[in-house]
Amino acid sequence: MAHATIYVGCTVPQLLRGAQSRIFPSHSPLGVLRHSAFCYCTGNGTIKSKRKMDHLERTANNFRQEVITQAKVCGIMNESETVKRLRLAIANKDFTFKAGQWVDFFIPGVSIVGGFSICSSPGLLEREGVLELAVKHTVHPPAHWIHTECTLDSEVALRVGADLHGYQEGKGNRHKLGTAKLYYSAKNTSELLFKKNILGLMKAFPGKITCCFHVTQQRSQICKELQPHITEGRISEKDLEKHVSNDTSWYICGPPPMIESISKLLTNIGVPRNRVFFEKWW
Repeated sequence: MAHATIYVGCTVPQLLRGAQSRIFPSHSPLGVLRHSAFCYCTGNGTIKSKRKMDHLERTANNFRQEVITQAKVCGIMNESETVKRLRLAIANKDFTFKAGQWVDFFIPGVSIVGGFSICSSPGLLEREGVLELAVKHTVHPPAHWIHTECTLDSEVALRVGADLHGYQEGKGNRHKLGTAKLYYSAKNTSELLFKKNILGLMKAFPGKITCCFHVTQQRSQICKELQPHITEGRISEKDLEKHVSNDTSWYICGPPPMIESISKLLTNIGVPRNRVFFEKWW
């Protein structure tokens, strides 16, 4: 039986082996990041604090590759009024990642470590030696730095995060993709990042990849190309309940309140908890 995959998300964008001393020589300004990257770890992987947990603490129990790799900013583009696309040149030729993985994002002089989903394909890294991140503007220090201080040739460091596909394979539950349905919600169409890419995929794989865009505060006219795929209002129980089956996996991406809300909605319509996945990049 074909396997179905449902992706539910909103516009909050959506991981190496080797010696650290070789990647971060002692004279490098990024050498200090070797310490900050690991000072969050404890013997049992548990971190106790009265303050709100940051990205590294939330994801402390998730698998990570061991090596931190240097990267240089080689492109900064405004994807929307609130989201920047960051293009990073990777110096380490052995650096690899799989689609869907995040990176821990280390910035010299910024104590807080960011966590951002990779929005480019592994193929782009293979062809051009670059990867891309889409980062929404917030007051969180790493995102704030990207929007206010980051420039071309800024140096940062990356470490690849959770590998969900590998985790599933290890449990003997590897699935063959049948169809994919994306529910994508934003304030308005200008905040629907990568909509042209998504429409292109729908045309390239008719019946296999479909998308329903939701807008909650649209004020301007919607272009003809998007109109057939737009629904005004939030993603609802009625939208999702038609896809419930034993062969459907659900992937959620968004800020914590959205993930909590959709997770509760899926529970209410009978989706088993072990069929729901989300990333803790926030």
